[in-house]
Amino acid sequence: MTEPAPRLEPPPPSGSGAPAGRRERKKARTRQALADAALRLFLERGYEQVGVKEIADAADVSVTTLFKHFAGKEALVFDQDDDIEAALVAAVRDRAPGQSVLQALRAYVLRTEKDVTHPEIAAFIRLVSETPALRDYAQRMWMRHESALARAIAEEVGAPEGDATCAALAHFALASRTLTDRHPAPRRATEEIFDLLERGWEAVRPGS
Repeated sequence: MTEPAPRLEPPPPSGSGAPAGRRERKKARTRQALADAALRLFLERGYEQVGVKEIADAADVSVTTLFKHFAGKEALVFDQDDDIEAALVAAVRDRAPGQSVLQALRAYVLRTEKDVTHPEIAAFIRLVSETPALRDYAQRMWMRHESALARAIAEEVGAPEGDATCAALAHFALASRTLTDRHPAPRRATEEIFDLLERGWEAVRPGS
């Protein structure tokens, strides 16, 4: 877990001439401070027992500022959605020579498996798994990358956009996370699921 961000100065007024880079750094620090405060409070007291005003107060910002950075309370826990989609697509498009699309996806999912032996990560996983609102939100946010991943797969294998096999591969590769998160041995489960996907993909993939 990252250290809390330092107390922020008020944002510069419009037309103040503050460099854009400085403004963006302030926004990033505010966002990080809010995410850190939310996670700390959720872990200490439970998700349902913490309100957005308490989070804003802990980060020394207003509730209005909080909602400028995060769409809702659940979003405070998951702060890298755009980065995840870009990384998924890059895993397919920038894969090593000779590596198949499915091998690249397997490697990406395995790289992003959480180390459940780390106390802080284990506490975070428990928080999400034991909080229905967070569990459902995490699943929705993860699966929303399905269309972008399906398009990237179709481009890489030379299939038309909307190809059903590419859409299915994207769906099941992402859905594997739902199964492995509940498994006592997540990495082994991931390997087994991708073994199954690989056999099926080789049989039906475009051009096979």
